[in-house]
Amino acid sequence: MSNFPDELLNGYHAFRAGNFLEEKKRYEILAEKGQKPQTMVVACCDSRSAPETIFNAHPGEMFVVRNVANLVPPYGPDHGFHATSAALEYAVQVLKVKNIIVLGHGRCGGIAAALDQEMEPLSPGDFIGKWLELLRPSAKSFGNNDLMTTSERQTALEHISVRHSIENLRTFPCVSILEGKGRLTLHGAWFDISHGELWTMEPETGDFSRAAFEKE
Repeated sequence: MSNFPDELLNGYHAFRAGNFLEEKKRYEILAEKGQKPQTMVVACCDSRSAPETIFNAHPGEMFVVRNVANLVPPYGPDHGFHATSAALEYAVQVLKVKNIIVLGHGRCGGIAAALDQEMEPLSPGDFIGKWLELLRPSAKSFGNNDLMTTSERQTALEHISVRHSIENLRTFPCVSILEGKGRLTLHGAWFDISHGELWTMEPETGDFSRAAFEKE
């Protein structure tokens, strides 16, 4: 007898009876013709900040890769395994997406871990410590600033990490070449879980401003 979680099976049944029936034709077309998303989103694994939910996306509209703290590593081909870099390469070279969005979010556990250990080696487990080393330079730059509260440091690093990941995106030749030709656009964004607000990054300054909501 299967021990698959009941809550997931219940969710699947609701999906089949609801969204799947409403989108049945779309799924059939996607199955037959494949996906052609215009946008790739690099987001965090955090279960509270799903890009498809935030952007109310339909199946096939977004190519999403999620990792701890929504980080993009610098271009570094070697004999290692690089999941985020592989997904990026596929999105740009095969799917030919037009936009790449790095989506950060409030109260990110990965960001908090980097701040808590900015002066110590990040070494919990076999993998996450090394991954969070990508945040070390930014965390150390202001981690001990007594003029900032813990919450302010957290939000600041969440924003800075988005900007840093966009800089790393440009180290990939396939990205920099297409961006230079105007065929690919890079975007930064940050989602406030508490208030459901999306903040978008100004490309010229790197500042974040709250996206207007028409019902406000």
